[in-house]
Amino acid sequence: MVGLAGLAWVEREPLLRGAADLWLVSDPVGPADIAVVLGGGLDVRPFAAAELYHQGLVRKVLVSQVADGRAVAIGAQPGHTEVNRQVLLKLGVPADAIETFGSLNRNTKEEALALLEWTQRHGSRAVIIPVGSFEARRVRWLFRHEFAGQPVRIEISAFNSPEYMRANWWKDDLGVVSFQNEILKFIYYRFKY
Repeated sequence: MVGLAGLAWVEREPLLRGAADLWLVSDPVGPADIAVVLGGGLDVRPFAAAELYHQGLVRKVLVSQVADGRAVAIGAQPGHTEVNRQVLLKLGVPADAIETFGSLNRNTKEEALALLEWTQRHGSRAVIIPVGSFEARRVRWLFRHEFAGQPVRIEISAFNSPEYMRANWWKDDLGVVSFQNEILKFIYYRFKY
């Protein structure tokens, strides 16, 4: 037992890198109707959506209309929806190519249901959802689960976080917390939904 523990310690970097490689998913993306910016992930999601727009892969970027806290309600700070919109504008996405979806979305499940309703109303057939690398597995499972049987192609495009990289995520506290939280969230979502 001690020998196995010692070997695992010596070989921890390849083991941890391998664990991330097994966990991470990302779909090959092609032209789509829209890119979707979910709530949260302000340092990744709007930047990735703007990149998809500028590459000509999408014509429109949808931003989740998330539920805001009390500080936003009194005007002390902007909400995630507005910050995402401002980031997209500053990155050169035209205002007429940005739209919101949903109303007071509080979690990824509510965002999936709101997006399903939006795609049905607008006849969208292909959607790209850019997310951080660790949450990609959970987001892909949930959106494909909610869109099952619908004529909409869901593509999840995973992007590295600016704080940590896939190759050395365990060397940063945020990387460790993000990885473990996403594993727990994935398990929770699978049992709950």
